[in-house]
Amino acid sequence: MRTQVAIIGAGPAGLLLGQLLFKAGIDNVIIERQTGEYVLGRIRAGVLEQVTMDLLARAGVDARAKAEGLPHEGIELLFKGARHRIDLLGLTGGKQVTVYGQTEVTHDLMNAREAEGLTTIYSASQVSLHGFDGERPTVRYEKNGATHEIECDFIAGCDGYHGVSRASVPSGAIHTYEKVYPFGWLGVLADVPPVSHELIYANTPRGFALCSMRSPTRSRYYVQVPVDERVEDWSDEAFWNELRLRLDPEARDHLVTGPSLEKSIAPLRSFVAEPMRFGRLFLAGDAAHIVPPTGAKGLNLATADVGYLSRALEVFYREHSASALDRYSELCLRRIWKAERFSWWFTSLMHRFPDTGEFGQKIQEAELDYLVHSRAASTSVAENYVGLPLEDF
Repeated sequence: MRTQVAIIGAGPAGLLLGQLLFKAGIDNVIIERQTGEYVLGRIRAGVLEQVTMDLLARAGVDARAKAEGLPHEGIELLFKGARHRIDLLGLTGGKQVTVYGQTEVTHDLMNAREAEGLTTIYSASQVSLHGFDGERPTVRYEKNGATHEIECDFIAGCDGYHGVSRASVPSGAIHTYEKVYPFGWLGVLADVPPVSHELIYANTPRGFALCSMRSPTRSRYYVQVPVDERVEDWSDEAFWNELRLRLDPEARDHLVTGPSLEKSIAPLRSFVAEPMRFGRLFLAGDAAHIVPPTGAKGLNLATADVGYLSRALEVFYREHSASALDRYSELCLRRIWKAERFSWWFTSLMHRFPDTGEFGQKIQEAELDYLVHSRAASTSVAENYVGLPLEDF
């Protein structure tokens, strides 16, 4: 098989890249080691920046997100038993975020790809990348007992933190940075109305909590737990009781509980791999970086990466120039490190750390008090939360 761009991974980053390339007339094939059902079964975040919404529009797959997504013009910070609103819309000159589940984004992109008859190879095993340091990269994989090979001009590694793409790069050619946090998020998804129409980020002496939603009838809640906690040790009742203890009185009164549809513990880490280009192999999304979920940046960074990459490939095929491809890693990493900084800062501000004690809690509360009463500090939070713009090549 021959194609222009071989995309490794059929998550939202790979699917969005494929759709953007298709719209630009660039042939592409997606190779995914899991089944489509498995990919859709992943429960992920759902706060979309305007940059992501714009890219979905460019790809022609934003109709359902615009119709069913929940526009959010602010967020609430809860500390010392009271909530304080950050006016995203007012502080950023009209920008907001949209709450729309990552699973729904993936579903929309899958449907669009299928409708156009584009090739996606699911359940591909033993995927391996070859020749990306030269002019003729190839991707090999096994399926139904046979070995297949795809020749291409470029390979886009959108296959996540544990994927084959980054692992295929010689160790001496890549540098990684990592911070592992000493806690995780115990999350529950339930068919209950949200406790508030905007997200609540809570800093309490018992630890962090987040009240979010997927729709007006489906909510997603999180509480901070030790990194070695086991989800089996948490009944639904125990989770709801702990969440109540971390909310303000009004939120407790409005909290509706119910059986969990999904319950899991997500560890928190910061991770960046540099550079993001190796000859004709380009890394994007979780293959190159991980952020703590506190700042809602993971999916949005991935979409920004493929936004840059799709534009760079358009320039290459339209103008026969590699100038934009040569700047891909630089532009992505500049934006990534700013998002890493914000996610690290917000995580450090909102969570209880084992070694900081009561003094650390008081310092966090003082910083939060300054933040919500300073327009300059609130503006900085709002600008980072709604997402920084993409730069031009």
